[in-house]
Amino acid sequence: MKKVFLAIVLFIATSASIQAQLLKIGVKAGVNFANQTGDATDAPGISKEGITSYHAGLVAEVKLLDRFAIQPELLYSTQGASYKEAGQEFKNELGYLTIPVMAKFYLSDSFSLEVGPQASFLLSEKDNFNIYDNETFEFGVNAGLGFKLTENFFIQGRYGLGLTEASKNADVKNSTIQLSAGFLF
Repeated sequence: MKKVFLAIVLFIATSASIQAQLLKIGVKAGVNFANQTGDATDAPGISKEGITSYHAGLVAEVKLLDRFAIQPELLYSTQGASYKEAGQEFKNELGYLTIPVMAKFYLSDSFSLEVGPQASFLLSEKDNFNIYDNETFEFGVNAGLGFKLTENFFIQGRYGLGLTEASKNADVKNSTIQLSAGFLF
């Protein structure tokens, strides 16, 4: 009986050790440099500028091979643009729950190339003009680079491009550059 108990304890301890090496959960936050692209943003008499906003949320890293991991994330991210027409400025800021799933290819122990899809669900709209009726779902792709400063701290740079329309009434897609810092437990 003691041997069975000892075997179970060793199995659980080994499983926990392997699990800790294969799965890490953490948090990340950073700055967004967001803009919108499309025909509606190029209308005559209207000038467009990007906005600076933020993103924050949870991140996990599932190590599948020595140099390959999957990184699902659950983030709150604000995107949009600022429009000027006849001296008036209109800011269109959209708050999304974004779910990127990144494939991470480690080029070294610390440096990674990241690419993957992203689903975004609209949670809030801060627009002081109601020209566009914003879509509640957006699909896009991301690509970027990551660097582990230590075993737990990391930084990332990423470009996200919306593939579906952000508005029901206009040809507008979100485009975002993200700079992030995070911590894996």
